Amino acid sequence: MADRSLVIACGALAWEIMTLIRVHGWDAIEVRCLPADWHNRPQLIPEGVREKIREARSEFEHIFVAYGDCGTGGMLDVVLEEEGVERIGGAHCYQFFAGEEEFLALHDAEPGTFYLTDYLAKNFETLILKGMGIDRHPELEPMYFGNYKRLIYLAQTDAAEIEAKARAAADRLGLVYEKRFTGYGGLEPMLTKAQTSVAGAA
Repeated sequence: MADRSLVIACGALAWEIMTLIRVHGWDAIEVRCLPADWHNRPQLIPEGVREKIREARSEFEHIFVAYGDCGTGGMLDVVLEEEGVERIGGAHCYQFFAGEEEFLALHDAEPGTFYLTDYLAKNFETLILKGMGIDRHPELEPMYFGNYKRLIYLAQTDAAEIEAKARAAADRLGLVYEKRFTGYGGLEPMLTKAQTSVAGAA
């Protein structure tokens, strides 16, 4: 069994996770990702995560999951309880990037808020416009976004080119634009635990 921890992650978090691993020199963590476009098909997530866990049982003593509930309606937590694996806290990546209290305050201030992370800002056209079929059926746009008032970009970095994409997405949807810098939020504590769990077991 490998003297490493496994993190099973949403593909939308791969860049941030690998950045943290590289910056901190966390050499006891291996990462395996599920497709980022499952954001649009959350029913696939619970059993997809279960399959990854079971594939890895013989290889890793410590397994962590970098997913929020992500629209699974609690089914991911059912799977993780059955498998005895913990995940990062939060209903979705917006919450664990912003922090629970901050996210709830943003939601309470304006429930009609659409959120972007770095990944979603960079892939807005592919995941949102194409992934939700808006590019082919423009009549869907008011159905999906008619009740939104603002777009908040939860920024993991200060990259000007990513912020430009977030602004363009807000303009495309006709929403008021805001930016909140979050950094890596709850990802860092979870990965710290994944790293230290191996050292603690040594």
